[in-house]
Amino acid sequence: MNILSKRYYFFALSLLLIVPGLILLGVKGLPLSIDFTGGSLLEVQFEEGKTPDTAAILTVYEDAEISDAQIISTETGSLIIRSSFLTNEARDTVLSALRELSGSEVSVIKFDSVGPSIGRQVTQRAALAIAVATLLVVVFIIWSFRKVQNAFRYGVCAILAMIHDIAIIFSITGLGAFFFGWEIDSLFLTALLTVIGFSMQDTIVVFDRIRENSNIHRRLEYETLVNHSIVQTLQRSINTQLMTVEFLLLALAMFGGITLREFAIVLMVGLLSGTYSSIFVAAPILVLWEKQEWKGWFGRSANA
Repeated sequence: MNILSKRYYFFALSLLLIVPGLILLGVKGLPLSIDFTGGSLLEVQFEEGKTPDTAAILTVYEDAEISDAQIISTETGSLIIRSSFLTNEARDTVLSALRELSGSEVSVIKFDSVGPSIGRQVTQRAALAIAVATLLVVVFIIWSFRKVQNAFRYGVCAILAMIHDIAIIFSITGLGAFFFGWEIDSLFLTALLTVIGFSMQDTIVVFDRIRENSNIHRRLEYETLVNHSIVQTLQRSINTQLMTVEFLLLALAMFGGITLREFAIVLMVGLLSGTYSSIFVAAPILVLWEKQEWKGWFGRSANA
């Protein structure tokens, strides 16, 4: 099975998966939730047949001097209302007005309120967590592979694979934001850090097999050696991801409710991307780097 001979097809597939979502994300902007921006989320359920129209609800918020409210209907018939920061007193005023407007009891399913200062702290700590995790991974890989020739390349390729997976996650989020109104919240951050960990683990497994085979098959051409190592780890990666984690996440996405659906889908796609990138991105980049194939991209021989 010559996987590496098709490496440029794998690179093209990655671009096809990444670019459209990132374009939509760039056009629409990062859909940050109140966890990052600060604000309030109020989910309410009205009695059947007594749900007011959107314009009337917005008027209630405007009367409470809140002009940025956004309303989303859920599959269960409840309404999710996002707005700037609501104090408990303002929330009670809004609920009282909604009861009067609908002439029925209003059930509060969920209420989250995050001040702007907390939102900024969450954003800063999220960025710091990802930066620290990336740095520690590079240091760990370089140290673990210090006896291997060009050990630094392994660390760089692992980071490139991780960036690939992060780009996939943001791409799927961009598509979800455009079509389904998804937002980047604290659960998204949890999924992102989990994917980074899984991606690095899978990549290190493949790289470690390359290191072992380098000592056993010293006379093999490098591309053949790497391809042999990929084939040896392929079954393990498929069994670990598809046969266990992915099926569980699929069940969670289908039956876990609307609150966990976005988290489950992002995590499912991210972990699948982590398995893919360790085999079809990280290892092929190693071979590309070893053979210096970029020289041929500009009409020069790789041996020049």
